[in-house]
Amino acid sequence: MFSKMALTRGCLRLRGRRGCYFSDFLHYPTVYVSQLTGHPLSQFFTTAKRRSIISKVKRLNAKYEQFLERNFPRFYVIYSTFFRGFHLLYLDFKEVTGIKHKMADQGLKYNQLHYREMEKLRQFRRDIIKVIPVVLLSLPPFANYIVFVLMYFFPRQLLIRHFWNLEQQKEFMEIYHSIRAEVYPNAVKNLIKAVSRFPDKRLKNQLLQLGTKVQEGIHPEISQLYLVAKPFSGRPLEIRYINARQMKTLSKVMFLTPHLPTFIMRRRLRSHIMEIHHLDQALNVFGVHNLSEDELRTILKPRCCYIAWCYFPQITTIPEKASKP
Repeated sequence: MFSKMALTRGCLRLRGRRGCYFSDFLHYPTVYVSQLTGHPLSQFFTTAKRRSIISKVKRLNAKYEQFLERNFPRFYVIYSTFFRGFHLLYLDFKEVTGIKHKMADQGLKYNQLHYREMEKLRQFRRDIIKVIPVVLLSLPPFANYIVFVLMYFFPRQLLIRHFWNLEQQKEFMEIYHSIRAEVYPNAVKNLIKAVSRFPDKRLKNQLLQLGTKVQEGIHPEISQLYLVAKPFSGRPLEIRYINARQMKTLSKVMFLTPHLPTFIMRRRLRSHIMEIHHLDQALNVFGVHNLSEDELRTILKPRCCYIAWCYFPQITTIPEKASKP
C-alpha cells in the first residue's frame, strides 16, 4: 500500500473521456488514505473487494467439490457430510441464542418454553458437551489431522447427529437401543430386591408380580403401573432413597456416566428426570399430532423409554424379545 493516493475530482467527473492524463493530477490536491476513513469511496472499495474475494472463494470451493466428487466419490460423501454438519450446528447455535434472548427479555424459565424450544435447548447442550473434547483435541498444531482420522473411525463416539449420514443415524439408533435394552434386566432385579423390604404387603405382592411378568417378557399395562405408583414417592423406591447400584443402572439407561460419586450421580439423575418430565408436559400441551414425521422418528422413538422411566424408573422395561425397535 502506498502512503498516499492521488485522486482527482476532475478525473471522476470526466465521464465522456476514456481516461485521465498525468497532467490532470497536478491541478488537484492529494488525498491521503487517512482522510478517506469514513468516506463513501472507502466503503465502496471495501465492499467491492469483499464481494470479489467471496465470489472467488465460492468458485474455488465449487471446483474443488467437483474434483472430489469426480475423482474421490467416497471421500466426497464424508467431506460434504462434515461441512453440512457444521452448517447445521451453526443454525442450531443461532436458534438457541434467539431462545436465550427470549428467555432473558420475557423472564421465562425452561419449563415455560414451547416444546420445540425446550427440546432444542436440551439437545444443543448435549451436543456441545460431546463436541467440546474433540475441539480441545484439535487445538494443538497439526492435531486436527489426527482428530479427523479418529472421527472417521469412531463417528458414534466422537461426532454428533449433525455429522452422521442417514445410514449411520439408523445404525447408531439401533446400537443405542440395544445398549439400553441390555441394562433393563438389571434394573428389574434391583427392583425385586428393593421391594422385598417394602412394609405394605399388598403393594409388595403387586410389585413382585409385575417384576416377574416383565422378566418373562410381558409388558405391564399403564393401569397396572398406576396402581403401584405410590411406593415410588417415598422409601425405598424414590430417587432420593435408591442405592448406588440402582443409580448406576439408571444412569446407563439414560446414557449418563455411572463413574461418579453417589451424591453427584443422584443429583444428575434427578435433574435429568425433571427435565424430561417438563418436556413431557410441554408435549402434552403441544399435542403429539402436531409433530412432524422427522420429530416422531428422531424424538419420540427414543423418548418413549425415557418418559416411562421418568415416572416408574424401577419397573418399566423392554423384554429381550422386543429389544429391536
